[in-house]
Amino acid sequence: MQDHMEASIRRAGGWLPFDAFMTQALYAPGLGYYANDSLKFGTMPNDSASSSVLGHGSDFVTAPELTPLFGQVLAKQIAQALQHTGTTEVWEFGAGSGALAEQILTAMNDLGQAVTRYTIVDLSGSLRVRQQARLAAFANTVHWATELPDAMQGVVLGNEVLDAMPVKLLVRKAGRWYERGVVLNGAEADNQIPLVWHDKSTDLRPPIEVNGAHDYLTEIHPQAEAFMRTLAQKLRASGENKSAAFFIDYGFPESEYYHPQRHMGTVMCHLAHQADGDPLVQVGQKDITAHVNFTGIALAAQEVGLNCLGYTSQGRFLLNCGLAELMANAVFKDRSHAMRLINEHEMGELFKVIGFCSGEPWDAMGFGAGDRTHTL
Repeated sequence: MQDHMEASIRRAGGWLPFDAFMTQALYAPGLGYYANDSLKFGTMPNDSASSSVLGHGSDFVTAPELTPLFGQVLAKQIAQALQHTGTTEVWEFGAGSGALAEQILTAMNDLGQAVTRYTIVDLSGSLRVRQQARLAAFANTVHWATELPDAMQGVVLGNEVLDAMPVKLLVRKAGRWYERGVVLNGAEADNQIPLVWHDKSTDLRPPIEVNGAHDYLTEIHPQAEAFMRTLAQKLRASGENKSAAFFIDYGFPESEYYHPQRHMGTVMCHLAHQADGDPLVQVGQKDITAHVNFTGIALAAQEVGLNCLGYTSQGRFLLNCGLAELMANAVFKDRSHAMRLINEHEMGELFKVIGFCSGEPWDAMGFGAGDRTHTL
């Protein structure tokens, strides 16, 4: 990875913008975080209620890894969306360990909802191997795609996908805006890649003005927004009322994202269930993420003709879909972990859910109460 990153910086003329650096750190073939063989997903190593095997070597936990109730309750929303669109296809972007796909497909069978094709779109070859092993029982239903067709129909799902899309870093210093990039500092230290920040003057700006004259670091999300435009075009191509999409991730509407007090940005790294804010060390060994600007995602989808079904907190969405009823009949471990999904001080408030559809909006159960679309 050190040789690869140094070569990438030199090819770029000595200065690599952060979004290009993040792309290489996460997705460089065989070297990037999501392209190597590290475990990545799992439970906390000291979580006595969970398998210690899952915890060993993992870096962070996602909702499906916490409890199967997450996928079971999400399946209810997917089933409603399939019925409304008259389709039997599901697309999942960034399927991770395959846990969510397994939970959804199992729950769909229990609900009597037909899924004739479940397509996973994932850039990680190593994760695909794990997914194929885990989903062997659904081999006739699950397929993998490396590129998208001209038209897509059915229900699209993405859990913690948008936060892994590379972002550009903008920094305001003494009233002037700069784009932050990465350069070589000319000396290796502690066997780490010798990388340092370097800022260049830019015409790029956040989508709204950030009040105040203080120094300010933030992100803009051209890749995530371009992804939404592309996806919207392909869903629209399938015809009116033939598709729906749901994305679950941590983030804010732009009025909160670019709040004057959020002056240090949102980029964060994860390794061995520890978080830090320095993406320039242990490159390729740890995850790099940024919070999602849900306003930008909504606008990008609407620009190409999708309509917003709703936007709310993860906690409210899961309760709207019947999580409380499932918890009442669950074992203690799953009830305990499900509380983490809905508690405001854990995942319930930081994580949001946004939904889209082709054609006229309909009453999606997940947004039945507590819809916050007006805040986007």
